[in-house]
Amino acid sequence: MNSNIIVVEDELFIARDIKEILEEEGYEVTVNVTIVEQAIELIEEINPALVLVDINLNSSKDGVDLAHYLLNKDRIPFVYITSFTDKLTMDRVKATRPYGFIVKPFKTIDLLTTVALVLNNYQYKSIDVLRMEEPANDEVPYRIKETINYIYQNIHERIEINDLIKVTKWKTHHFIRTFTQTVGVTPYQYILYRKVERAKALMDDDQYTITDIGYMLGFQSYTNFAKAFKRATEHSPKEFKKLMKANKAAKEQTLK
Repeated sequence: MNSNIIVVEDELFIARDIKEILEEEGYEVTVNVTIVEQAIELIEEINPALVLVDINLNSSKDGVDLAHYLLNKDRIPFVYITSFTDKLTMDRVKATRPYGFIVKPFKTIDLLTTVALVLNNYQYKSIDVLRMEEPANDEVPYRIKETINYIYQNIHERIEINDLIKVTKWKTHHFIRTFTQTVGVTPYQYILYRKVERAKALMDDDQYTITDIGYMLGFQSYTNFAKAFKRATEHSPKEFKKLMKANKAAKEQTLK
């Protein structure tokens, strides 16, 4: 999954704070982007998963101008992070239809939850037929959404491709090709991604051992779980849990 985020913010200490918070959660974050022209060039180059935009950039073009560019492209979600909440600014903001709006000074949890929700919701834009401006003219969004729902509902089981094919009633090659084109990753990659995300959430609860989590998510052995987890995160489950605990302890110490 694409985890690149661009932060367009001319107050570099704020940009670096955002970068530190998001990188602790596994995102790849680019900062030191302070003007619209620079942001557009970088967006075209790396095709990020999300753009965080400050409104006031102290230049001839501001964050709302960048938002209009992103709205017209309609392929990358964006969230405003700003201290400007006056009526005139809000009127300009509404016209760009942002995916989120965070007011400075923000709390870490507000930033993390907004980013996570926006990325999750945008991922399903092509299959969320209830949010489409025009009715879907074929069955693909419905069938893929049913498949995604099946994966969510059975995340604690061993999920085989044949299980998903039964949901869609398509031929194997057609299913894999259509799923990949619609969601952006193969069914195998998506199942692994969802299981790893659930594993990360379970690791935050000390009542479960890492071995327990592996079995809870349908892996036949700890070795299989550890290999899959490392393939997705570049860390073993044990290493990742240690990092989680260290980051949590550091945040608690900062708050004291």
